[in-house]
Amino acid sequence: MRRPIARALTGVLVLIGAVAAAPPAVSVPAVSDGVVIGGSPAHVSDSPWVVAVSSRDRFGGARAGQFCGGVVVEPDKVVTAAHCLSREVLGAPLNEVRDLKVIAGRDKLRGPGGQEIRVSGTWTDPDYNPGTNADDLGVLTLSHALPESYVLQMAKPGDMADRPGAGATVYGWGDTTGNGAYPGELRSTGVRVLPDAACEKAYPGNEDGTYVAASMLCAGDPRGGHDACQGDSGGPLVARGRLIGLVSWGVGCGQASNPGVYTRISALFPEAGSNG
Repeated sequence: MRRPIARALTGVLVLIGAVAAAPPAVSVPAVSDGVVIGGSPAHVSDSPWVVAVSSRDRFGGARAGQFCGGVVVEPDKVVTAAHCLSREVLGAPLNEVRDLKVIAGRDKLRGPGGQEIRVSGTWTDPDYNPGTNADDLGVLTLSHALPESYVLQMAKPGDMADRPGAGATVYGWGDTTGNGAYPGELRSTGVRVLPDAACEKAYPGNEDGTYVAASMLCAGDPRGGHDACQGDSGGPLVARGRLIGLVSWGVGCGQASNPGVYTRISALFPEAGSNG
């Protein structure tokens, strides 16, 4: 049974406190991370709901500690991928991450302006399955609220925005080539939502993951070349002005035969959004 938005956004929180120095940052597995391939520069002035999830303590200062993306869905709530909060990605238990923040209102990770806001609590979907990647959803509570204008509406069941064939845009600060080329500034690229049958064929179930239509959707370019990649996990897939997915997992970057897989927002937040 799917959780209503009220439970996910106001549920029990795991508080993040200060601890002793953590070990050096670890690399994030390519299978569960992403970056914008085949895209172009984007601007937070047009998409203020896109935020970077950051920990300089875990990932260093070269990219302001950015390791995942997120989306503002309430003034003090950001949704991201559950796997972004895992020990595998962080290299330490979540409660040992001393400086988890979101960076909002900033195109360039190390540029001027914007805000760096401390995360005061987290929630991870209790049904998240790291084996299949199903229910890959986390919620960050911010220590102070952003303006209402930063909030992006979420799609709900029956919304035309996430129907197969719908055009969508994915955003992130990640790798632009699949070979470790990180630009450090926000980018976006256009993709199309694909039928569940195509996604099930691409990911029937192996060590990388299993496509589960109940909590996932996939999107890409039938010709390849447009996709999310390393560094974009938890970032938004947007269509018709609504959040339809979060970058979750996939095989490779920009491959026609392996589209990107996203957390399906309309399935996990059935009370959110509006039809149309």
